[in-house]
Amino acid sequence: MKTNLMAHMVAYYPDRRCSLEAALGLAEGGAAYLEVQFPFSDPSADGPSIQEACTSALDAGFTTKGGFDLVREICSTVKTPVFIMSYASVVIAKGVGGFLDGVKGAGAAGVVVPDLVPGMDEGLFEQARSRRLYAIPVITPFLEEKRVEEILAEHPEYVYVAIRRGITGKITSIDEKVTGFLDRLSSRGVQVLAGFGVRTREQVDMLSSHVHAVIAGSYFVDILREARAEDPSSIGDEMERGVKKLLK
Repeated sequence: MKTNLMAHMVAYYPDRRCSLEAALGLAEGGAAYLEVQFPFSDPSADGPSIQEACTSALDAGFTTKGGFDLVREICSTVKTPVFIMSYASVVIAKGVGGFLDGVKGAGAAGVVVPDLVPGMDEGLFEQARSRRLYAIPVITPFLEEKRVEEILAEHPEYVYVAIRRGITGKITSIDEKVTGFLDRLSSRGVQVLAGFGVRTREQVDMLSSHVHAVIAGSYFVDILREARAEDPSSIGDEMERGVKKLLK
């Protein structure tokens, strides 16, 4: 069974050119999806690696328009589907409809906005559907069953599962409670994307039979940081190797 990987990166980290090279390397390495984060100054779920990357990206001149331009270039270069991830403040600042128009115009497949959830989404899910975009809700195995059912009532194509509480970055232990929850979601016909603290091939192997795709983020941000420090020209190759290390 083929393992699908969603590789997370931060737009404009450490700058626009390097983030483009990172995206192309991730796609070349075999990532099934790219999740391109539009940085925000006060993220709620990001650990130290991604927080630092977001700060650096903002210092490097990231703007929402620049992010859409970057995604457009990525989408015109590779066939890997791209999802744009950001927080409510970034989306609402542009207006939900305006932001989604930017997503559509850039060629992305959809959005992940962790703090805009069904029922409290400012129209995100309805407006995404009207534009034939995927809006992916974020849930955890610790949600009450009633709330899970409310989210599934939106009939999302994908669901993004943060497999532990807290922030990203720290390696996550995967137990039967987590895999059982993933199996129950998958049995409902939704394509489950799962991650948070995925850093090893062993974790990927443990998750892959329970989900549509495994998500890794801080792992790639750290690879990019090290490659930039040692040899910026190696960024694409190092990101490609990072994907292959998780998949092979």
